[in-house]
Amino acid sequence: MPVFPEEPEIHESLPGPGVPFPRESDAQALHVPATGGEPATKPTAVAPAPVPGPRPAPPRPAQPRADRSGPPRLIPKPGPAPRRPAAATPQVEVQRIAATPAQALERADDAVDQLLDSGRNPGDILVLTVGGAHPWQQHELSFGEERYWAQLTEGADVFYADAVLTRPVRREVVVLVVNGGSPTRAAEAYTKALGRATGLLVVCGEAGPAAAGVAAPGRPVTA
Repeated sequence: MPVFPEEPEIHESLPGPGVPFPRESDAQALHVPATGGEPATKPTAVAPAPVPGPRPAPPRPAQPRADRSGPPRLIPKPGPAPRRPAAATPQVEVQRIAATPAQALERADDAVDQLLDSGRNPGDILVLTVGGAHPWQQHELSFGEERYWAQLTEGADVFYADAVLTRPVRREVVVLVVNGGSPTRAAEAYTKALGRATGLLVVCGEAGPAAAGVAAPGRPVTA
C-alpha cells in the first residue's frame, strides 16, 4: 500500500490592515466568544427624554397695511420761528415842580420827604444838583470820598451827587435840582437824569424840553 506524504497543516490567519475579509460571516466570527452565541457589543447610553417647555403663544394677526396706491402725502416744511416783539422800554414819568434857582433846594427836600412818606425806599432815590452841591452831599464828603462813594454802592439811603455824575447808577426815582448853572448845563443834566431814572423823574426848576407849561407841585407831566 503506497504511503502518501503528509499534507502540511494550514493555520487560518487574520488579514493584514487594509485587506477586507472575504466574507461578512468571517468578520463576525472573530468577535464571537469561544463558547458561542451572539457577538459582544458595547451597551449604548440612553439619552434622557427632553423636558417639554412652555408652548409658544399663537402668532398675532398681521396689521393691515395702509393703502399707498394714492399720491404721496406732502409734509409742509416748517417756516421761520415767529419773532418775539421787542420789550417795550418802560416810560419814565416826569414831574415838574416850579421853582427859582434859590428855591430849588427847598422844593427838592420837600419832594424827597413826600416820597419817603408815601412809602418809597430811601435807597431808591437819587438827588442830583445842577448848581452848587447839596448840603447833605457836603456833609457826607466830610467823612472822606471813600466813605461817600461806599454809600452809593450800598444803596441803603438817599444819595446826593452832582448832576455831572460819571459813575453808572440808576435808581427808581431821580430828583433833579436846578439850583443854578446855565440853561445848556441844565438841559444836559435833564437828559442824563432822565436816563438814570427807571420810574419817576422830579425836576425842581426849569430844565429839559418845554412842556405844556410848568406843572404845579405834585402834578405829573409826561415827558
